Amino acid sequence: MNVTDKEIKYSQLQTNIEDSLQEDSAEHESNAGVYASLKITENNNTNGFVVKDRLLEKIMEKENVRVALKRVISNKGSHGVDGMKVDELRTYFNDNWTTLKQSVMDGSFRPNPARRVEILKEDGIKKRKLGIPTTVDRVIQQAIAQVLSPMYEGQFSDNSYGFRPKRSAHQAMDKCQQYIQEGYTYAVDMDLEKYFDTINHSKLIEILSRTIRDGRVISLIHKYLRAGIVIGYSYEETIEGVMQGGPLSPLLGNIMLNEVDKVLEQRGLRFARYADDLMIYCKSKRSAMRIMENTVTFVEKKLFLKVNREKTKVDLVWKLKFLGFSFYKSKGEARVRIHPKAIAKMKAKIKILTGRSFGLSNEERPIKLRRFIMGWINYFKIADIKTLLKRTDEWMRRRIRMIYWKQWKKVRTKFSQLISLGIGKSKAWEFANTRKGYWRISNSPILSRSLTNNALKKRNYIFFSDYYNHVNA
Repeated sequence: MNVTDKEIKYSQLQTNIEDSLQEDSAEHESNAGVYASLKITENNNTNGFVVKDRLLEKIMEKENVRVALKRVISNKGSHGVDGMKVDELRTYFNDNWTTLKQSVMDGSFRPNPARRVEILKEDGIKKRKLGIPTTVDRVIQQAIAQVLSPMYEGQFSDNSYGFRPKRSAHQAMDKCQQYIQEGYTYAVDMDLEKYFDTINHSKLIEILSRTIRDGRVISLIHKYLRAGIVIGYSYEETIEGVMQGGPLSPLLGNIMLNEVDKVLEQRGLRFARYADDLMIYCKSKRSAMRIMENTVTFVEKKLFLKVNREKTKVDLVWKLKFLGFSFYKSKGEARVRIHPKAIAKMKAKIKILTGRSFGLSNEERPIKLRRFIMGWINYFKIADIKTLLKRTDEWMRRRIRMIYWKQWKKVRTKFSQLISLGIGKSKAWEFANTRKGYWRISNSPILSRSLTNNALKKRNYIFFSDYYNHVNA
């Protein structure tokens, strides 16, 4: 179906919310009834559902929506199918808040379909499919998440670390390191195939309804699950999956996999989960194999998710990758290192940013490299990486020097640049006339004496080792 043939209600929901979010005080007593069926469709309104905890009122309360609006604006992000940008939100909320709230409360509100966007995964080859909701839908999803998150935090496992407040990948690695130190040196590396794209809606609704006692909220979430996706100019239904790209998706993903966490805890198993990355630690290969089969059966038969059996495996912890990290043993102690695949991805990114064909100016390149280096170090700083960083810096500086040597091209340009960098005229002329290749020259005295480390720093370049030492000072 062409999207122009489908009526898409572009809700105009923006506000100067600091001083004009009008609180609609009308109580929707008519929304009484019982959430009795999982077969909620896109055309259901919420009349007829039991309202036991008036959760929808909490979601659409003025202060909660104000916080949600600020969060969406601060996150910036791309527009949805309606083209509305985040900097337009305040005005539209101001003009349409009363109507919007009324439509959400009485069940007539319909989310817009998400806009399909594909981004490259870390390997630079495969693509991750995202669904970008409209900015208005992002505000409502954020408002829902802000109310539901505290409710579910008490239910979530201490071994779950992804997309939760005050929890991080570093904490997950600390837990794994603790297990290994205790002798759990085998692990089940569980791989869920296209997890977010394959979440069963009926099962998710069933799990949500155990905690959420306001059927109107269940209905609103289901509308978002079934809102559809626009790919180019075509509309597609979403009959399964939770669209990655909206504020509600991480929470819903955690709620579903919390079912796995509870089963593992009941069995007294050691595990760590970050979103859909799950590692279960065991003391023997035999027990790990048994646990893997039982867990796969539960995930597939009870949660209706798909397990990638080729990538799900049992092995020694030293051979497995978790969140880009791995482990090694030194003097009887389990220590954290970066997995070789993560190192390869880092080098591939550096190679792109220091390639002449990437299209960066000499002013832009240091900025891009700085951002990447700072983010990479802040994430991987818990690993033993000093030697790696030293080698990487030497290699990266060589590539940067090669860029400048290529840019100078002509003998006369090379001569003048070398003189400006402090090389004497006779030596500069000798160096400028060399016939050696670019890569060889990048590691020769010609450039190491002219484009020194300090000279590169003056051009706003930073290096891995320097920033690592800074954050660990």
